[in-house]
Amino acid sequence: MIKLENIGITFNPGTPDENTALKSINLNINKGDFITVIGSNGAGKSTLYNIISGTLTPTKGKIFLELEDSNGNLAAREITKDPEYKRAAYIGRIFQNPLLGTAGKMSLEDNMVICSKKGWKGLRISLNRKLRAEFKEKLKQLNMGLEDRLNDNVEQFSGGQRQALTLLMAVLSKPAILLLDEHTAALDPTNAAIVMELTRKFAEEYNLTVMMVTHNMQQALDYGNRLLMMDGGEIILDIAGEEKAKLTLDDLAERFKQIKKQSMTNDQMVLQ
Repeated sequence: MIKLENIGITFNPGTPDENTALKSINLNINKGDFITVIGSNGAGKSTLYNIISGTLTPTKGKIFLELEDSNGNLAAREITKDPEYKRAAYIGRIFQNPLLGTAGKMSLEDNMVICSKKGWKGLRISLNRKLRAEFKEKLKQLNMGLEDRLNDNVEQFSGGQRQALTLLMAVLSKPAILLLDEHTAALDPTNAAIVMELTRKFAEEYNLTVMMVTHNMQQALDYGNRLLMMDGGEIILDIAGEEKAKLTLDDLAERFKQIKKQSMTNDQMVLQ
C-alpha cells in the first residue's frame, strides 16, 4: 500500500555537521499491517515517520501510495514531493504528547465534528441530534464516560482521556495509514494499558494499517503482525507472522547483537 524505494536523507550535507539519518530504506507497508518499530535513540525512527508523513523530504529515493480510485480499483501514485498538509488527508499521526491531538479550548463535540471532516463552516448547524447520538455511540467505545461530556472543553480531560480521544478521532477519519509515535510513553501505566488495548481493538475492528514506534520491547512483541528494528538509519530486522509471534525478549537482544557484530565485521573488511 505504501512503498519506500531507496529512501535516504542527509542533514547539513558538505559541512562538519553532516549526518546521514536514513540510508537507502526499502520498505513495503501492506494494507492491514500492524508494524511495531523499535531501535535506540538516533536509529532513524522519527526521521522515517517524518519522511512518510511529509514533514521531511528525502534527499534520495521515492515514496509511492496505493489507494482505491472512484471505481474501487487500486491505483498507485508517487507522493515523494507531496507536502505534509496534503498527506494529512490519508496519513494520520499521533504523538507522545497527549495534548497535541485535540483542540483543548474547544468542546468535545466540536472536536468530533472536525474529525468527521464536516469542517469549520456551519459548525453549529452541523451539530444536530442525530450527529450527537452518533458521537455518543462512538465515544462509548472508550469506556471513559466521555459520551456524557460532549459540551465540556477537551482541556478539562486527563492526559489518558485526551490520548484515547485522539486515537478515536484518528480512526474515525479513516486514514490509509496511522503512525503512532510512542503514543503511550507520556501516560501513567494504567492509562497506557487502556490506550494500548484500544489501539489493538481499533486496528482489528477497522482493519487499520498501523506503524507504532515504541521503546517498550514487550509492547513490540505483544502487538501487531510485524516488527522492524532500526539502527544507524537502516532497517536491520524485519520479522512478521509466526516468526514474530514466537519471538522473546532474549531472542530480540541476541539478534541485535549478532547483526551489530556482523556489521562491525563488514566495516572492518571495507577499511582493509
